[in-house]
Amino acid sequence: MKIILKKDVQGLGYKDDVLTVKDGYGRNYLLPQGFAVLATEHALKQLNEELKQRAHKLAKIKAEAEDKATKFEGVSLTIPVKVSESGTTYGSVGPAQIAAELVKLGFQVEPKNVELKPVKELGNHVAVLRLHKEVAIEIPFNVVADAAKEEDAPAEEAPKAEEAPTMEEEIEEYIESKTEEPAEE
Repeated sequence: MKIILKKDVQGLGYKDDVLTVKDGYGRNYLLPQGFAVLATEHALKQLNEELKQRAHKLAKIKAEAEDKATKFEGVSLTIPVKVSESGTTYGSVGPAQIAAELVKLGFQVEPKNVELKPVKELGNHVAVLRLHKEVAIEIPFNVVADAAKEEDAPAEEAPKAEEAPTMEEEIEEYIESKTEEPAEE
């Protein structure tokens, strides 16, 4: 079945792409959900006319995305995560954490533009940032153990407080204090 995508469909294609898909996928999912229309002769002519009108506008958007991509050159992130004593991470690093770190650096990024499978290991990794359907940037990041952990800091012995008196010593002190008071006459 030949279709024209009306919206971007992750893993399939982008808006206005003409694709051939299996009949069941097109009839049962793409068409009813409004993601696509049948690629009839009339629909293809209409698409070509729209694409001609948008060509100039799309070139401008792509140029802006390429300019934005140059700003990401040399950007490297360090993501601190909580780690157990055995070295395994609690949770994982995903697109939301990458986007949040980029926002802290002053970039406007949405998590949906970051392509990354959840990372559950310490070390160096790469996330893909899609600014445009034809412009993608690789953002290197390093997952490190959270420095705020007390176990990572060298253990210093705390000064020992004076030992508290035992119960017997307290009783003896009490008796002595009562016997030392002279009786007033």
